[in-house]
Parts: sequence; C-alpha cells; structure tokens
Amino acid sequence: MRPQRMHCATCAAIGLAMLGAATTGFAQVTIDDPWVRGTVTGMRSTGAFMRITSASQTRLVGASSAASRIVEIHQMTTVDNVMRMRAVDAVPVAPGRPLELRPGGYHMMLVDLTGPLEKGATIPITLTFEGKDGKREQVAVQAQVRPVTAEAKKSGREGAHESHRAMGHPR
Repeated sequence: MRPQRMHCATCAAIGLAMLGAATTGFAQVTIDDPWVRGTVTGMRSTGAFMRITSASQTRLVGASSAASRIVEIHQMTTVDNVMRMRAVDAVPVAPGRPLELRPGGYHMMLVDLTGPLEKGATIPITLTFEGKDGKREQVAVQAQVRPVTAEAKKSGREGAHESHRAMGHPR
C-alpha cells in the first residue's frame, strides 16, 4: 500500500501511521520501520529500533512507552575490543541524513517491562524531539514486536542473555 500525497502534517501522520511510520510538523521528522525485539519469560528489558529522518536539525531527547516503566536512549561502542552500552541524553538528527536506531548502534532500551512482548503485537512508543530553538515535540509510533531469536527461546535468564547478545550487548 502506497501512501497518498498528503497536504498537511496531520493528514500525513495519519497516512504514515497506517503504514508503521509517523511524521511530525516542526522538524518534519519521519519515522520508518519501528520495531521492538520480542521477549521470553523472565526478560525485563528489550530494544526498540527504527529509522528517523528530519528535514531540519533536531535531536532525539527522550521516549516513553506504556509497555515499560523506563525508556532510555542507548549507544553501543567498542572499547578495547569489548562492546559497551551506555545511556545518552540525546542523539542529533541531521537534515536529510537518516538516524538508524539499530542493534549494535544507537537504540532505545525498554526497561522494566509491564509484561511479555509477543511476536505480532504492536506497542506504542512516544519519541520526544527538540529543535534548535529548544521547543519540544512528541511523535507517537506503533512498533511491531518481532520474534526473539531462536537461541533466546531457552528460558528466562539464559534467554535474556541471548537476546542481549543478539543486540550486540556483552553477557
């Protein structure tokens, strides 16, 4: 299904939301392919991923979701041949240059999940962006839950370790 040409930000947001994408007005932010890694019994956190494009300079400064009590923006880096994950306050989104939130790079961590996330479900995530003028705007997306890797289907604790490794996190 191809989106029809939209003439206003609200109409465009409705059309794109039906396709798993969202757009906003002030920074002309577009979110494509939002997804969340599914969980297995005992997992209390997981990653969320998507592609963010903006027509003007903006920053991703936060997120929230009804599926978890805490959502943090994280960055994976390699230090002394060891991948490390750390929370960051913001990630710049340069005009016309997509920001990929992906396993092994920048991503969002949904921490203290309110319940299991099963393949095929969708969960709401609200992203907060800040423009150069300091004004903030929120963009709501529906992220598809994709299956956890086969290795993670073991049980609780081991499954959590496998999912972390699948996202590029150390054990």
